[in-house]
Amino acid sequence: MCRSIYIYVLFRTKGRLVTVPQQEHEELPGTPLTPAQAFDALYAFCAPALVRQAYLLTGRRELARESVERAFQLAWQRWPEVAVDRDPAGWVRIMTYEYALSPWHRFRPRYRSPEAPVADPSDRALMAVLLELPPPQRRTLLLYDGVGLDLPEMAAETEASTPATANRLMNARSAIAARLPDLADPSALHERLVSLASRERLRAAQPPAVRAGSERRARFWTRAAIAFTVALIGTTALTIRTAPTHYVPPIAPGAEVQGVPARVAPGSLSGAEAKLREKLREETTSGPERLVPVGR
Repeated sequence: MCRSIYIYVLFRTKGRLVTVPQQEHEELPGTPLTPAQAFDALYAFCAPALVRQAYLLTGRRELARESVERAFQLAWQRWPEVAVDRDPAGWVRIMTYEYALSPWHRFRPRYRSPEAPVADPSDRALMAVLLELPPPQRRTLLLYDGVGLDLPEMAAETEASTPATANRLMNARSAIAARLPDLADPSALHERLVSLASRERLRAAQPPAVRAGSERRARFWTRAAIAFTVALIGTTALTIRTAPTHYVPPIAPGAEVQGVPARVAPGSLSGAEAKLREKLREETTSGPERLVPVGR
């Protein structure tokens, strides 16, 4: 879909991006375009079709718009790389599909509840069959019967071998034909996919809003990286400042001592000890025989 409507070819001339119609791409490029103008041209011709493709992949309208916006935000952040790519539309399509088919969306609260189905019963049945397919088969079917890519291009885009890509396509077609026999013909399936995507009123955001969102996201992550770096440096400095400079051996735990005699109470005095005690008691508290503390 995006492939059929993307009629502009991007060039780099004298350090600036220019765009000319595809049928005149052999002539010298005309009016030079700024990066923002070239980005807006790519977005205007690709975003509407990509939103419809993402809707066929996910069955969710809001997620389809979000996937396209995130893909173009990433493209704007890497615009010098995307602008000179051999297929900028394909680059953005890959990013859109990757974000739309991410398994993390199932954990987001806003995407846990099902959306309102399509009005037409036949389209509703086709959408139900599409969403039951495994994501690789769904993506391969859409690229071949919807976008119109051939097997080598699909294999390169999905990072799979050509035989594996062909098997995914045949399995997806077989699953659809088993549930919907009237779509066993590939041409009929193609027409139904196009009509299903076109009947939904899916609108993409304006290019300036996408570029502004990309720049805000880039500033946010830049500030977050700076804050994390500062926190890491501060933590490291505090650790160095408070860390001990020498080794302190730990105190050994106490151990039980064996062989100590048990405590015994004092016994009765012997006869000699009793006589000595009486003699000491009979002596005076003063005199040379006994020294006592003198209070002052």
